Amino acid sequence: MRHELPALFLAQDPWINFDVQALVEQFWFNTVEGLSQGSIYALIALGYTLVYGVLKLINFAHSEVFIYGAFATWFTFYGLGFRPGSTPDLPLFELIGFLLLALIAAMLISGGTAVVLERVAYRPLRKHKAPRLAFLITAIGASFVLQQIIFLWRGGNAEQAIRLMRPEEVFTIFGASVTNLTIIIVVCSLALMLIADTFINRTRVGRGIRAVSQDPDTATLMGVNKERVIMLTFLVGGVLAGAAALLYMMKIPQGASYQGGFLLGIKAFAAAVLGGIGNIRGALLGGLLIGLFENYGQSLFGGEWRDIVAFVVLILILMFRPTGILGESLGKARV
Repeated sequence: MRHELPALFLAQDPWINFDVQALVEQFWFNTVEGLSQGSIYALIALGYTLVYGVLKLINFAHSEVFIYGAFATWFTFYGLGFRPGSTPDLPLFELIGFLLLALIAAMLISGGTAVVLERVAYRPLRKHKAPRLAFLITAIGASFVLQQIIFLWRGGNAEQAIRLMRPEEVFTIFGASVTNLTIIIVVCSLALMLIADTFINRTRVGRGIRAVSQDPDTATLMGVNKERVIMLTFLVGGVLAGAAALLYMMKIPQGASYQGGFLLGIKAFAAAVLGGIGNIRGALLGGLLIGLFENYGQSLFGGEWRDIVAFVVLILILMFRPTGILGESLGKARV
């Protein structure tokens, strides 16, 4: 009597690919795409890094601070008269003006959300000298609250895409197309990271932030207003998240949804840990590496492994460098 094998044992497509040829053929395309995506991760990661450097707190609600900036970008475009569908053919100066307005709106909303979050959720805990676990639970709870506010207001569907400019090829690198959008995203991200690094290392406020990060009690005795420094730290992180939101919406216009910041926030946090949590330059390095790893992994193992590869590489690196690649805290940064 003939017995049929269960479907589990029948020949099926492999559950994981190992396509070296695809990795080689798409190497430069993945490099360009990875640097573009990674630079956005780096800007978001900076918010995690700054808050951790000052408070030793993982602000899991930072992903929602970012997504509020994405909604601010979308509504700015909508308020300016643009609608989902066709991309308008705008003169250069008008395009720059509209993007600057969206940038200001995103920075204001994300920065304001971060400051309100600090005052409402975290400051009362500091006043009552709550244990660190209370801060962690509050951060997770605040993340869900901010998500649900958007859900109740706009529903669960992502907003329809609004584009202000078309991706157009500017030049190629070994056959990989580099578009105007890619250049804008990478250049703006690097410029903002440079400004943030200069601000932290070379301004009076930045020195205050580093002083509080290194020794809060001594900094207070030396005349540093600790509460003001903490508020400014949240504000700077929120403003940078707002800038990242605009760049993200230019790259992925349909990215404004109430859960849109969740996975992106986890990757940005992973980038901060990979580069060295509490290290500004580490956030940049980690963001770029996460962007590259996930794109290389997508070609090598298959698209469904894109997100997994980045976190596996993170774990492997932390096994040998537990403090991250650079591993220097914000409080120990030198001019």
